[in-house]
This record gives sequence, structure tokens and C-alpha cells, in this order.
Amino acid sequence: MSKKKDNEFLRGVKDRVETIQDMDKHKKIMAGGVIGVVAIAAIIAVSLSGKSARNIASSTSASDSTTETQVAAAKVMPMEKAGNEFPSLDITVETEEPRPELLEEGVQHSYIARVQSRLMELGFMDNDEPTNYFGEVTKAAVMIFQRQNGLAQDGIIGPSTLPLLMDANAKHYAAKLGDVGEDVKRIQNRLYELGYLASADMITGTYDERTQEAALKLQQINQLSEDGKVGSETMNLLYSDEIKANTLSLGEHSEVVQAIQNRLFQLGYLTSSPDGTYGNDTELAVRTFQSKNDLVVDGYLGPSTRAVILSKEAKANGLVLGDQNEQVSRLQALLAKAGYLNEANATGYFGEITESALKRFQSNNGLEADGRAGAQTFAKLNTDGIKGPSRDDKKTGKPEKNGKNGKSGGGSYSGSVGNMISIASSKIGSPYVWGAKGSNSFDCSGFVYWVLKQMGVGQSYITSSGWRNPGRYTRISSFSDIQAGDIVVVSGHVGIAAGGGEIIDASSSRGRVKRSGMSSWWRNNFIVAWRIF
Repeated sequence: MSKKKDNEFLRGVKDRVETIQDMDKHKKIMAGGVIGVVAIAAIIAVSLSGKSARNIASSTSASDSTTETQVAAAKVMPMEKAGNEFPSLDITVETEEPRPELLEEGVQHSYIARVQSRLMELGFMDNDEPTNYFGEVTKAAVMIFQRQNGLAQDGIIGPSTLPLLMDANAKHYAAKLGDVGEDVKRIQNRLYELGYLASADMITGTYDERTQEAALKLQQINQLSEDGKVGSETMNLLYSDEIKANTLSLGEHSEVVQAIQNRLFQLGYLTSSPDGTYGNDTELAVRTFQSKNDLVVDGYLGPSTRAVILSKEAKANGLVLGDQNEQVSRLQALLAKAGYLNEANATGYFGEITESALKRFQSNNGLEADGRAGAQTFAKLNTDGIKGPSRDDKKTGKPEKNGKNGKSGGGSYSGSVGNMISIASSKIGSPYVWGAKGSNSFDCSGFVYWVLKQMGVGQSYITSSGWRNPGRYTRISSFSDIQAGDIVVVSGHVGIAAGGGEIIDASSSRGRVKRSGMSSWWRNNFIVAWRIF
């Protein structure tokens, strides 16, 4: 073979190598092996042709030099023990099967995390850390998306659904006239609670004209854009503390209010005499009642709240160690007026000093000295003939430490961080259900509420947005300072730190309560954490 032909042949090899570089990954692997064999054969051929024209010694040296130069030009490394290598081809081996044409319940693939993230972004799914598993919650969200886009509601992401979902101009969630589904039923139930739907039989799961009228009135009263649809803005307001109801509220006077006040007074929630007017004391009593009876805390006498107040199942009030609210301030003011508590301790936090003062009052006034402020205790505190403290009673002037400065410690609550993690862990695997507060199913805020309730912490039910500023615990502003037992709040989601960089939460993306590492998603979406113990 002449030198000219040798060079032409090797240039051909080089062209083949460059062609392979432009191929997709699967073809690279196949073609790379073939061209490697050809390249080596060419190198050997060039070396042997040189030997026939010169003596053995000089030909070997020249051939080695020529081979090294030509091999470098072809970007092919000589054979090693591990076989041929092609570093210039940038070959990578696929570790996952290609994305299935149909994404449906039960499928597991990395692309599903993108799907979940998009559904959350558009408001069809509660915010959470995306996963690669397509579960029941994801399917339900896909069905609502398909409904909104006029597609067959099969919960399967295929060629028709995927392009619409990933389109930059994809529609955000908005329930409207004619829609049918569980999400519509939840909306109607909340409109009924707030007095915008007149009766329970209007909760049908179909977004009819009466539902549209109710949504319009809610938007009007709450100064939102009036379109009669329940989009992200209206949906967020439905469960906000700022919502204005269309029912019995502050300032109203009626026999209905009087009847409710009488019952709240009997149960120990109302600390002033019933007068038929819905004033600040009544609103506070309603909020406290809602908190202790697993209702949404909004301070309004909606149908469900009235029904529970008047029922035999209504839980009586009993302020206890660790509570912190305006009713505790009211209790402390009454104890101070009776001479059992120094006014410096009227902080709104039910600590050991308040408990001691309450026990002395109960003991001196013929009540069971259990340190709980229930209906009988408040009734006695509101009478004129109470007995004051004896001379041996000493009022302390040392202010009580509350939950905000973090000094209350475990002494203010039953249990410990270890018990809290144990209780939370006992529900791992329980299904995620929107709006559920236990004991066998949860959403993210319902799970935190249930765990704290088992620990004896007097925390009312609040949504993930409400956890941005509950106003009673030690604030943790740095993600790196999170410790076991802290309530971790991220954008649209909340969980319980389990220690060791792990989190326990009710996950919509996984459809269950799970324990996992706090990934970069938690860090990137972090808002605040709250230390209970």
C-alpha cells in the first residue's frame, strides 16, 4: 500500500469517526465498535507495508512513528486491556427506558416529576416535592386538567394531553359553569359553610347556576375580580383567615345569635354574658370552639359550625397548660381581678404560673383543682361571690415565658421531640386525601395538625399558608438551623423535620404520608420553620 493510499485510507477512517459523533447515543455505541475494529486493522496494515520496503530495524522505527501520528489524527486510542476507548465520541449509556407513550396510574419514570411539577404550577395539584411515581392523586389532577381542556377524562397523559399540559400558555385551574367533579363538591361545601349557598342540598358536585351566583357574590363581597369562576385567587381566599363570609358575623343581633351564645357559654367558650349581639367575645368563642372541634377556624357561624355547637358531640372548652390565645388572656385577667394572679403574668400564654393560680382559685371556690379552665371555672370567675386568695397565697411578679421566645420548653407540653417523631412515623403509608385531618388519611396541614393534637399542643387547624406566621413558636429563619421536631414550611406545603436531614409529610405527589430526605426542593422553596419544643 503506497503512502498516499495509506493517508487516504486513514482520512476515511477519521471521516467515519466524525460521522459517528453526530449520531444519536444508541447508534454511536453500535457504530463505534465497528469503526474501532476497522481503524486498528488500518494501523496494522500501514505498519506491515512499511516493513517490506526497508530493513527490519529502520522500518520498525518509522512505522511506529507514522502509526502514532496517524492514530492521533484519527482520535483513536490504542487498544488497552479494557478494550478500545473512544473519548472523543462522548458516549454515555442510558440508565432508564425511554418515556412511555402513555403515562398512567402505576407508571414510574423520571418524566412524571415534570408532569407533577407542571400540574402544581397550574393549580391542579397541591404543591409538593415532585416524584417519579404516577399515583391516584396525580391521576385525579390530570382528569381535572383534561376536563378543563375538553379532553376525555381518563386520567392518562398521552399524545393529546401532554402537549397542552406542557404548553407555555396552558390554562390554569378554574372551576366554572358546567364542570362536574369532586373538586366542585369541595368548593360548594365551602361556599355553604360561608353562607353563600343557602342549603346543603345545593352541594351536588355540579357547577350549576346557583354555584356560579354564590361565587360571584363571594367575589363581590371580598373585592375580587367578578367572573363567577373559582380560580387560584378565589380558591386561596376560600381557606384564608381574610375571607369575608355571607352569614352571621360581627355586629349582628338576633335570637339565633342569642341561642348560640347560650350554648357557647354552657360549653365554656364564651366568657361574657350572652346578649344576642355577635361581638368580639362571641367571635373569639366561635374561633376557639372551631379549633377544638376540628372545624376550619374562620370565626363565622356557618351551618356546620352551628350544627356542631348545638350537637351532643360538641367538645367543651378547657384551657390547659401550653395554650396561647385571647381566651387565655381573658382567663388571666379574671384571675388577676380575683387576686390570684399578678397582672404582669397576663401574657396570653397558659404557663405554669397561670396553672398554679388557677388551681388555687378552684380549690378555694369549691371546684375540682385540675388546673383546666372549663365551663364551670369561667362561670365561677364571672360571679360576684367568689372567694379571694388566703394570706398564704403568694402572687408571683415574674412574667411567664411564652412560646414565642422558645423558653417554654417541653414542660409546657406533654411528650418530647422523640415522641412527636414516633407519632408522626406511626402514620407513614397512610393515604393522602385533600382536606383530611386524620386519623387514617391526611393532607399536609391536616397531618401536622393531627400530630400536634396527639402531643397535647393546643394548635388550631391552619392551612400551609397559615403556617407562615402562626405567632406562638420559636421562628427558625435559616434552613440549615432546622432540627428534629420543627415544623418546616415551604411554598404551599408543610411537614415535620425528623432529624438527620429527613422530613415526614403527607405528600400529594406520592399519595401518602412518607419519610424521606429533605432534598434541594425543600431548600429552594423554604419559607420558615417553627420550633415547638
